[in-house]
Amino acid sequence: MGSGPVGAWKQGPPAVALRVDNQCMGTPDPRVDLAYSRTDMANYRTQLALDRTTLAWIRTTLTMASFGFALVGFFHTMRGADGSNERLYRTAVEIGIALIAVGAAAMLAAGISHWRMIGRLRRNESLQVSRWPLSISLGIMVLVITLGGLWRILS
Repeated sequence: MGSGPVGAWKQGPPAVALRVDNQCMGTPDPRVDLAYSRTDMANYRTQLALDRTTLAWIRTTLTMASFGFALVGFFHTMRGADGSNERLYRTAVEIGIALIAVGAAAMLAAGISHWRMIGRLRRNESLQVSRWPLSISLGIMVLVITLGGLWRILS
């Protein structure tokens, strides 16, 4: 390339760009190949970030479900033979089952979200942030379960 003034560039077929200011009409621009390879790397980094996010959601949902199983198992062993802790036992079992269900639902939602985002990325569509992100939805579900459990224990 010469040291002439930089004009506006117009993209032609892949790997060819043409100068619009008529100085170098028809000369391939060597920066186009670099731009395509950088775009491919950006897509690859975005896919890796989506994979890391999905793995974090899987870890979170497995933790919730495991805590639900532990809650049910712990209160099952603490259940009194005389039935004195029956109300506490039933509430703990219901909260544990709810945590297991929320964990499974969040795992399903994370998988669907990942599948959709990867599809958009492969079709070169823009990735949009959801109006109700999975984290806010999951937080609201856990809050409802917690408040329902407290209401049931205290009433």
